[in-house]
Amino acid sequence: MKIHILDDWFDTLRGLPCFSKLDGHDVTVWTDHVQDSEVLGERLQEAEAVVLFRERTQVSAGLLGRLPNLKLISQRGVYPHVDVAACSAHKVLFCSKQPKGGAPNYAAAELTWGLILAAMRQIPQQMAATKAGQWQIGVGKTLHGRILGLYGYGRIGKLVADYARAFGMEVLWWSSDEGRERAQADGETVAETRAAFFSGCDVISLHLRLKPTTRGLVTAEDLGQMRPDALLVNTSRAGLIAPHALVDALNEGRPGMAAIDVFDSEPMTDPNDPLLAHPNVICTPHIGFVTQDEFENQFADIFDQVVAYAEGAPIHMINPEVWQP
Repeated sequence: MKIHILDDWFDTLRGLPCFSKLDGHDVTVWTDHVQDSEVLGERLQEAEAVVLFRERTQVSAGLLGRLPNLKLISQRGVYPHVDVAACSAHKVLFCSKQPKGGAPNYAAAELTWGLILAAMRQIPQQMAATKAGQWQIGVGKTLHGRILGLYGYGRIGKLVADYARAFGMEVLWWSSDEGRERAQADGETVAETRAAFFSGCDVISLHLRLKPTTRGLVTAEDLGQMRPDALLVNTSRAGLIAPHALVDALNEGRPGMAAIDVFDSEPMTDPNDPLLAHPNVICTPHIGFVTQDEFENQFADIFDQVVAYAEGAPIHMINPEVWQP
C-alpha cells in the first residue's frame, strides 16, 4: 500500500522498532505541518492509507474530496479533528484504537508534574535570570502541605495524584457526576461543590478528554474563583477552557499563574500571542505525549491497524459500515 504519515515533525517514527511493521509497503513521511486542503490534496493524491499524528491535522470533507485513492485513515485515541461522516460518505475506513485499561500515559503525567514544579519554583524565570547574570529574582513556593485539585478522575489524573502525595500535598478531586462517584467509592476526597474546588486549591490541573460535552467546560466564572496566588495547569486540551477565558483571567489576576502544554491553534509560532507572551505563563509546545516510549506504544497500535487492513481483516473500525471485504 501507498502509506503517507503526516506531521512527524522530527522524523522520529522511522527510528522506532514498530516502524518495521510497515516493511514491504510504500511509506512517505511528511515532517512539516500543512492544513490547507488544496496543498494536502496534492501531496496525498496517491495515498491509499493516511496515518495521523494525534490531532495535528484536521480531516475535513473538503480534504477527503480531493483524495480519490484514499481507502484508510489510521490513528489512535479520540478524534474531534476527523469528520467521520465525511469519511463514510467518501468510502474511507477510519480506524482508531480507543485505549481502555492498561498502562496510563506516564509521559503526560510526568510533564504535568514537571510544569507544576517549574511554575511553583519559578524554574524557567530563575534559569533565564541566572544566565543573564542576575542572582535570585524572586521567591517560589513549597508544594508540601498545599492542595492539588485534579479535574477529571482518570488514569493520568490518578498518576499525578500519586506524585502529589509523594511530595506531601493534599489531593482534592472534581469531575463529572459519574467520575465523582467513582472517586468517592475509591476513598478519595471530592470537593463539596464546583465553586469550592476552584476556590480552595493552590494548584488545579485539568485531565479530561476533549469532546463536545467537555469543550469550554472550564468557564471564566470558574477561573475567577481561583485565588490570586493559585496555579492552573493544562496538559490535556486547550479547548477544555472557554475561548479567551484563560488570558482574560490571568489579566484579572485570578489565577495568578498558568502552566500550559496546549493551545487553541497548533503549532503555536506567534511569539506575540497574548497567552504565549503573558508574563505569568510558562508553557511547552504540546509535548505531553512526546517521548520515544509513548510514540512506540501509540504507533505500534496504529501500524497494526494498517497491516490488518492490508491483510483484509481491519481492526478498531470507527465506521465499519464502509468496509467491504
